[in-house]
Amino acid sequence: MESATLTSPSARLRALPERAWARAGFALLCLGALIGYLVYPTYPNYDSAYSLIWGRELVDGTLPSFDAYRTPTEHPLAVAVGAVLSLLGDTVGPRTWLLLTVAAFCLLVAGVYRLGRAAFGPWVGLVAALLVLSRLDYAFLAARGYIDVPYLALVAWAAAFETARPRRGGVVWVLLVLAGLLRPEAWLLGGAYWLWCGWPAESPPRGLGSAASVRPEGETRDWRRLLRTAGYAALAPVLWALTDLLVTGDALFSLRHTSSLANDLQRTKPASEAPSFAVHSLNATLKWPVLIGAVLGVALALVYARRRATVPLALAASGLLTFGVIAAAGLSVIDRYLAVSALALIVFAAFAIAGFTVLAPGHPARRPWIVAACVVALGGAAFTASHLHPGYIDRELTTRRELRQELARVVKTNAFKTANRCGPVTVPNHKLIPDARWILHADADEVRARSDLPDFGQDAKGVQVFVTGPTMLTNSTYGPFVPGSRDDARIQIPGPGLRLIDRSPHFLVYASC
Repeated sequence: MESATLTSPSARLRALPERAWARAGFALLCLGALIGYLVYPTYPNYDSAYSLIWGRELVDGTLPSFDAYRTPTEHPLAVAVGAVLSLLGDTVGPRTWLLLTVAAFCLLVAGVYRLGRAAFGPWVGLVAALLVLSRLDYAFLAARGYIDVPYLALVAWAAAFETARPRRGGVVWVLLVLAGLLRPEAWLLGGAYWLWCGWPAESPPRGLGSAASVRPEGETRDWRRLLRTAGYAALAPVLWALTDLLVTGDALFSLRHTSSLANDLQRTKPASEAPSFAVHSLNATLKWPVLIGAVLGVALALVYARRRATVPLALAASGLLTFGVIAAAGLSVIDRYLAVSALALIVFAAFAIAGFTVLAPGHPARRPWIVAACVVALGGAAFTASHLHPGYIDRELTTRRELRQELARVVKTNAFKTANRCGPVTVPNHKLIPDARWILHADADEVRARSDLPDFGQDAKGVQVFVTGPTMLTNSTYGPFVPGSRDDARIQIPGPGLRLIDRSPHFLVYASC
């Protein structure tokens, strides 16, 4: 009955304005994102900068330096994209990377809309898309080139396609494999999807006749489907392990390296603290009005739209489960690892506001739900408006651009090049390494961190770059002194025999030959 209604001519006619309106909204979103991209010409973040470096190393015919000092975890698909973009040059390559992440943000918003629409209807999809736009964390990640944004876009669209047609396979598998080459959290989604669509939806018919004829043939088809879909689910982790094996000789390099780096940077959390940290992280991304609305939306969906809520519930659960596994394994525990759960909860928060549309017009709960939804929406809008700080994002993006351009000017002076002949470039810790390596076209042993040198580089020959200014010392991108870091203060103290050869507002350059 429901399917016939949705495909009737009258339903298609009613859907035309909605489709046109959705396309117009997406076009407006893309235009605004493009304007933001042009107004804030920033550069890729630490992890993405390394993907570009590793891609350029591949193009140059050398193995990527996955095992360099405090490198992030490699992501095979990001490295492959970095290899292609490195061909565009030192400036166009990084800028194109950012253009791709900004485009992925637009696709993420559209994917959440499609997921909400497929699960609960167009009004829930619209509210969900608006909630994603109001969570500036996602746009901020895109503006800094984080691979989390394309990863989330792939997962959102996979969930939307699967919700629209359960056990769809095909495009859903393609999206999950691509997502699994960006972040290993997608491996759990792939495994869950294998269980969901690999096993038969219905048991073979019982009876003497069916047992003799139909069942064996059905069982053969089921096993073939299980093996085929198991190959799809295993494709991303196998390709990831093969990449590690070919480059480092260790198929589990990413796991070992990530665990070691998490301990070094004090990013681990005891498994007992994972639940409280998960709530804190979700609140940091969603903010408490949306988080409370999401919990309410889950309860309402279980009562009024349980079947439709299957995929969003699975996404929320998978993110929380992955987060717990990461904490238990002693790996880095950061807010972004709950991003998939946050997206699913956004859909449920949207259902708490607009889910009354799934009820029949005369349903007794419809009118009270509408009144409560108006109150919640107005309260949430007031909270967002009062806690919105666009000036912070403007300041952060502008500062990142200026510091990156300032660093490029410092390392390209004649005095810097002359001193560089006496030895490698050293910087306080790992923060400046990828940008310096990209600008200088330098190998891993040509740009070193003093936090990794004997006596913290006090006697190192060559060029030593220091950061200066009170705002730089704890800067999240370039500052050497990060809360929880084990780096010694001597990484910021020039050793004996050094002479100052250059200064800028935020950097000091010393030389020793």
